[in-house]
Amino acid sequence: MMESRGVYSGKVLVVGATGRTGQWVVKRLLHYGIAVRVLSRQAEKALSLFGESVEIVTGRIQSREDIARAVKGCDAVLSALGSSSYSGESSPTEVDRDGVKRLVDEAAKSGVKHFGLVSSLGVTRWYHPLNLFSAVLLKKWDAEEHLRKVFAPPALSCTIVRPGGLKDGEPLLHKLHVESGDRLWSGWINRSDVAELLVLSLWVEKAKNKTFEVVNDCEEVQSTLEHCYDLLPE
Repeated sequence: MMESRGVYSGKVLVVGATGRTGQWVVKRLLHYGIAVRVLSRQAEKALSLFGESVEIVTGRIQSREDIARAVKGCDAVLSALGSSSYSGESSPTEVDRDGVKRLVDEAAKSGVKHFGLVSSLGVTRWYHPLNLFSAVLLKKWDAEEHLRKVFAPPALSCTIVRPGGLKDGEPLLHKLHVESGDRLWSGWINRSDVAELLVLSLWVEKAKNKTFEVVNDCEEVQSTLEHCYDLLPE
């Protein structure tokens, strides 16, 4: 039994769970003893990664029916969705924009109270070089705007994390630099720390309805990342 068990008692749906960032989201939820369900079109892969420690719902982000089944009975959704090709079902249009929008809509319909989303640094900059490739950042921005609108009612909340370049590595090994307003141009951060911030948003009150950018500042072991939310404007 971990000291941190009991910080959040709801069930959390993780979407994009088999991706490298999503795997860390699941790991950090389990670290805190939180009940996890994942939506995956590759149930066998999810089972091989997480075993029986999570509930697995087989489905596609392109299907509202699949999403509705996955979110039913969940209190929160954490999305680490990310496109992996320039066209087709894994494109920015299908995943980063329309997939996230479907997920947001079905989550709200199902009574989900909190939605956490991994986005990206630079999403407000139409002239960013990454937009040369299927306008991926603009698609992420569109999804962000939809999430903020749908989860605006007082009983609901959302947290949007915009990380810099993603690296592998264990969590809590870096002091982080946090800003809002999309003013950061570059930087790196461990996927595990992005996951930690997303998981903390479930119960840290200052995380509610915040959109922010985050990158590594320097190597420095951290006991928690909760203080990062103290750096954001009210």
